[in-house]
This record gives sequence, structure tokens and C-alpha cells, in this order.
Amino acid sequence: MNGNFPQKIVPIRVLYRYPNLPLAYHFFTLNFTTFVLRKKQKVEKDNIEKVFNKFSELNVLVIGDAMLDRYLWGKVDRISPEAPIPIVTVTKQESRLGGAGNVSLNIQALGANPILVSIIGNDENGDVFKKLMIEKKLPTQGIFVDQSRITTSKTRIISGGQQISRVDQEVSTLIDHEFDQLIYDRIKTIINTNKINIIIFVDYDKGLITPWLIKNVIELAKSKQILTAADPKIRNFNNYQQIDLFKPNYKEFKEGLNLLVETIDMEALKKISEIFKRDNQIGLLFITLSELGVFLTNGEKQHYYPAEVREIADVSGAGDTVIAVASLCFAAGLPIPFMAQLSNLAGGLVCEKLGVVPIDSDLLKKEARMYQLI
Repeated sequence: MNGNFPQKIVPIRVLYRYPNLPLAYHFFTLNFTTFVLRKKQKVEKDNIEKVFNKFSELNVLVIGDAMLDRYLWGKVDRISPEAPIPIVTVTKQESRLGGAGNVSLNIQALGANPILVSIIGNDENGDVFKKLMIEKKLPTQGIFVDQSRITTSKTRIISGGQQISRVDQEVSTLIDHEFDQLIYDRIKTIINTNKINIIIFVDYDKGLITPWLIKNVIELAKSKQILTAADPKIRNFNNYQQIDLFKPNYKEFKEGLNLLVETIDMEALKKISEIFKRDNQIGLLFITLSELGVFLTNGEKQHYYPAEVREIADVSGAGDTVIAVASLCFAAGLPIPFMAQLSNLAGGLVCEKLGVVPIDSDLLKKEARMYQLI
């Protein structure tokens, strides 16, 4: 890969079904800068420490679908006589905060102060979730119990260092307007009693985040001069108008815009992303491209950074880490190239761990000193 943005990973024809594509699309010209790839250069220790010191000054309101991640660790030494499936003898069980809970843990690990607004059910998993929140010293004033729902949970069965199965328990219907209003009122109270620097929507499509809530929270944030960010899913993809930072992965971006494409077409991505950003009045569009890296545009400049080559153990939770790091960098006013690269590094680091884990800030600092672009 040379110093310019790659034109296409695989040369294919792409068909677009973008609902609001203007007639002038075929005459659309794009002004973009040459893409700067990461260069390995040393960064002074105190510079990195200053960045993390900035993070420690930030208060972050996380609104989203929290869940309980449960793990059954065991070994397989025989096949079931009832069906051609492995029998796992469980040797260890573990529960962790997942979804928006994991985003909150990542923010906490980076030194900032998260406040989570979410819902759980009145059940055993909900009790475990609340206990973990207290153990991790996360504030609980934003946690609601919905009697009509169960706590969203994902149970992963792991043997020999590999995930062999997952069992999900969830209710994904949208909350009703009465609950919507309760959530919004609590958000207003939190904002009025805390200096919030950025609000993050963590949308796992489990029902907490509604179009009404998105619209009203963004309006409230703008009236208070608070930045907003979102990690979207397909149901609400086109409801984040005027968001300051929008971070879909490529699959979500493709499905949200109804693109018919077999693989990543970088030239098309540049054009479509600019149109989408403009039509939805988005401040910064940040698209993660899995093993290919990340792409960002603020309407004036575009940036592409490839991913570091790593030993991938598990991609679960990488998106949580990326939105946490990107949001903190954004709220701290750090340069876009720095934000892209630090998020990229952090997402790669958690992929080396098995299961959903927050970023290790010391390890991230170490890598940032090696690879950060000044």
C-alpha cells in the first residue's frame, strides 16, 4: 500500500441504492487530501501523559444498551451421544459488564468519569449487573429496572481458547414513550447536576435508544454546548442527524445506506460518506473497516489509517473500545489523526484478549509512544 488512499481493495462494480442521492451525484467532485499513513516515530513520554491527563478531566454520559456478558470456560473431550455436538465440561464461570457497560469500563480505564444510563430487568442477571457496577465503582443513578423486560445477556461457551457457542437472552422491542420520558428526564437531571463533556449513544438495537430519545437528547446537548457521539446499529442508523461524531463499522454503514456491494470499494466509500455526512449534518464520520483499519472525514479532510498486524484472539468488544477512545479524544480537542490512530491501536489491543475486556491504559500508552503520529 503506498502513501495514497487505496482506490479499491478488489476491483468490482458497486450498485448504489441511497434513498436521497441527489441527481447531481454523477457530477459530484470531491476535494480530499492525500491520506497519511501511520509512521513509526518516538513520542515523548510526557506528551502521552498529558493526553491521558486530559482524559481524567472529562465526564462522559453513556446512553445505551447495557448487557451482562457471561462466560463458561471448560474443556471438550467427547461428543454427545444425543447429537453430533461437543460436550463442554465447565471448569470456570465468569460475568462481566457488556455493551454500554463495557464502553463505560473503557472510559473509566482511560481515566475519565462515565455515567451510564441504561435499563435492566428485574431478574437474577439484573442483580449481577448492578453488583458488578458497584464493584467497578461505576455510578448507578442512571440504571432503570423495567419490569416488562429481561436483562440482556450473552453467554459464551469457551474451550481450548476458542468460543464454540453463544446463547443470547434479550427483549429488543423499543421502550414505550412513558419510559422514554423517564429516561430523558433522568438524563436532564444528570446534565444539570454534572459538567458533562460528551454524550455517547451506544446502540446495540436492544430497545433503549428510540428516535424520539435521540432527537431530544441531541437538541438538549446542543443547547448546553455538549458534544455528542454515536455507535449505531441498523434500526436507528438514519436518526442521528446533527450528531458530532458518528462511528459505524463498514457493515453498518453499508446496510444503513442500503448499498449493494460485495466488498469494500474505497473510491465509492469516499464519495458516499461525504454525501451521507452532508445530508445528515454530521460533524465527523468515523468508519471502522475491521482488519483494514479506519476511515474518517470531517468534510474538509479525509484520513485513512491501516490496522496494525496483530494476533487476533477475539474481536468481541473492540467497537466498544474504539468509540470510548475516539469520544474522549474528540471531547479533549485532540487532532483527528491522533484520535484515529489511538482508537485504532486500542481496538487492536483488545482483540488480542479473549472475551470482552476494557482497554489496558498502560499498554495503550506504551504502544502510543511507539506508533503515535504527532
